[in-house]
Amino acid sequence: MPNQQTHTSLQETQPLVSFIITYYQMPVQMLQECLDSILQLSLRSFEREIIIIDDGSEKSPINELGAYEDDIIYVRQKNGGVSVARNKGLDIAKGTFIQFVDADDILIQAPYEQCLDIMRYQENVDMVMFDFSTNRHSHVTPESVTPVNGSYFMRNNNIHGAAWGYLFNKAILGELRFTPSIQYGEDEEFTALLILRAEKLYATNYQAYFYRKHQSSVTSQTDPTHIQKRLDDSYTIITKMNTLTDKMAHTDKLALQRRIAQLTMDYIYNIIVKTKSKKELDHRIQQLYDNGLFPLPEGKYTSQYTWFQRIVNNSMGRSILLHTLPLLKKER
Repeated sequence: MPNQQTHTSLQETQPLVSFIITYYQMPVQMLQECLDSILQLSLRSFEREIIIIDDGSEKSPINELGAYEDDIIYVRQKNGGVSVARNKGLDIAKGTFIQFVDADDILIQAPYEQCLDIMRYQENVDMVMFDFSTNRHSHVTPESVTPVNGSYFMRNNNIHGAAWGYLFNKAILGELRFTPSIQYGEDEEFTALLILRAEKLYATNYQAYFYRKHQSSVTSQTDPTHIQKRLDDSYTIITKMNTLTDKMAHTDKLALQRRIAQLTMDYIYNIIVKTKSKKELDHRIQQLYDNGLFPLPEGKYTSQYTWFQRIVNNSMGRSILLHTLPLLKKER
């Protein structure tokens, strides 16, 4: 498939925000709604840069984007997965700040404007985190947020790994990129390592992102091949991040180890509910053990994680979970 690249509305000044939209096999109407949600923000045309990375869709949407021609940069590439697509967007982006958006989602104007205000009016902002909603509209109550560094935040809070869940200063990115071979959960590695680079992180409760969950979502895939790939990718992320802790400063190491423990609990949970197989669970538990990742360490977790950590660390507890968790998941 030939590469096709269309650059429009070239700007002489550096944009304030680059919006990187990854697109693949989605209805064009969803992409148009996504674009509309960005264009309705208070950013002036020279303050924004909208980059669409078409990751090899069977049919290019460009012919149906004529109304947006002056506002977008469109890049069509051979299919390589969302990690490759996002990396391409990062290489192109010229904005001071970066915002990832999936083509089937939208930014919710009022709460997102609050995040933009933090970016505009606070000094030396590295990252503004926000929440998501499954509703297109979100009530906004302005809040006062005190910035912390990323290491402190990760040591004391759970994080949502999605790469679209925050606005970040490109200056902290350095050489960090998404791992191309990771197809599922690619955000988890990138987000955790990016947060550790933030000196001034503002964690808000604004529901600024409308997440559209549908049957084609990764988490909805039930095919055994997809399940095995998802579990393999999770294991790769956990072990890779664990290796990185050896070269980290003490506080960063503690922060990442806490996140690794949480991801390992999620990984074990998914083994149980997705495969329902004692053989599969035993095999993957042994892999974790061989890499020093099991038994799960004690730590400052939420009550839910603490409960799971205590039960899963012994064989009888795992047997109980194998017989109960799939049933509980089915009933939801």
